[in-house]
Order: sequence, then structure tokens, then C-alpha cells
Amino acid sequence: MAPKHRKVVKSTVTISELRAGASKCVRRAEQQGAVTVCRHGRVVAFLISRDRLEAIIETLEILGNSKATVAIGKYESGKANMKDVSCLNEANNLPQ
Repeated sequence: MAPKHRKVVKSTVTISELRAGASKCVRRAEQQGAVTVCRHGRVVAFLISRDRLEAIIETLEILGNSKATVAIGKYESGKANMKDVSCLNEANNLPQ
């Protein structure tokens, strides 16, 4: 069973289709997040939108932060509660 957060790439093109319609494939990747590229029925590449790649990078940065992963683990296990972001303003004495 795939993790619940995993998205399935719904769009697949062949190398020939990518060559013939690169602009269309890029637009599809922008709209859907990614396009799978196949050669002879085998997945060989993914065309990923900027937004999707930025989300991947952000996730990797969070997962690379041990304090963040501990906090996420505590929240998921019910041992921690989330606070409203306005508490950041209060902690830094910023106007709300």
C-alpha cells in the first residue's frame, strides 16, 4: 500500500510524444505537477513542475532538520499540539 501523501503521476508520454509536443508536455506538468516519460513502455524520466520541485526541496529541508522531524513525530503521535502562527508575532514582540 502506497503512503497516503504520495501522488500518482497521471500523465504519461513517450519520448516521441515529448519531442513532438514539448510545450504541451510542459504545460501539462505545470498543471498536474509532473509528467512521466516512457521509452519502449519503461519509465525513464519525469518532467516536474517548478511548484512540485520546490515542494520536494522544502520537504527535504524539513526532513533534514532533526528538531523539525522530532516535533512532527511528537505531533503525529499526539504528544504535541500545534499553535496558531500568531504566537510567532507574540514571541518576537511584533504587532498583529
